Amino acid sequence: MSRPALRLAGVIGDPVAHSLSPRLHGHWLSRYGLPGHYVPLHVNQADLAEVLRTLPKMGFAGVNVTLPHKEHVLSLADNVTDRAALIGAANTLTFQSNGAIQADNTDGLGFLASIKQSLPGWTASVGPALVLGSGGAAKAIVWALLSDGAPVVHVANRTRARADALRDQFGARVSPVDWTAIPDRVADAALIVNTTSLGMTGQPPLSVDLSRLTPPTVVTDIVYAPLRTQLLEDAAARGCETVDGLGMLLHQAVPGFERWFNYTPMVDDDLRQAVLAQ
Repeated sequence: MSRPALRLAGVIGDPVAHSLSPRLHGHWLSRYGLPGHYVPLHVNQADLAEVLRTLPKMGFAGVNVTLPHKEHVLSLADNVTDRAALIGAANTLTFQSNGAIQADNTDGLGFLASIKQSLPGWTASVGPALVLGSGGAAKAIVWALLSDGAPVVHVANRTRARADALRDQFGARVSPVDWTAIPDRVADAALIVNTTSLGMTGQPPLSVDLSRLTPPTVVTDIVYAPLRTQLLEDAAARGCETVDGLGMLLHQAVPGFERWFNYTPMVDDDLRQAVLAQ
C-alpha cells in the first residue's frame, strides 16, 4: 500500500518568529495524523516574488501571509478572490496544480466564525456595529460585518481621513465617526470591536469611554495578548457578552488548512490550549 504524499505549507513574514501559526497547524497535523509539515519562513520584501514562485516547486501547497506582505502579495498572485480584492490584502495563498497562485483573505471569515461559535445564533444584522481602528484587520472585519447583514458599521479612528477612506472603499453603510464621538456610538451599538493594537501587551492602553455601554451589546477585541484585555474586562463588568481575540486567529486558519492538507480541522478548546501553551 502506498503512503499518502507528504504535504508542505507555512507562513511567510518579516519578522515571522512571533507567529503562532506553526503551533496551530502543527497541532492539527499531529491530532489528525496527517503527513505534512507547516514551517515559518522569514522572507524579505525584495525576495518575495522569487520565493513565491519557488515554493510550489519545493512541494508547498500554500502559505499564510503576515506583515508586511499582506498587501504586496496581491500584485504577485495570478488569481485574487473578490473579498481579498475588496479588502486590499491577502493572508492565505494556495498554489494550484496549474502553477497559479490564488490569494484569499480569511480574516473576516475567522472573525465571524469566532463570534458565532461563542454566541450561537448571533448575527451582525442585529444592529449597528462600532469598529475601533481602520487598518488591515479593520478592513477585513468591516467586510465581514457588511456581508453578514450589519445595517451600518461605524468606524472610529484617531486620524479621521483613514475612517473616511473605508467609507469610500466599502460604501454608504460604513459611517466614519470622530474618535471623540465614540461614547455616542457606544450607546446604540450592538457590537463593539477593537481592531487596534492598543491594549496589547507592551502597547499603550485603549482609553475609551464606556459609561453608556449596556447589555445586550457584544464586545470583542482582536488582541489576544493578553487574552482578556482591559476592554473585555470592563465590558464584562457591565454585564456584556465578550469574545476574546484568539478565536479569530484560530478560525481564519481553517480554510487554508483545508485546502492544503485536504482535511477540515476543528476549532475547540484542545486547539486553544495547544496554541496558548508556552
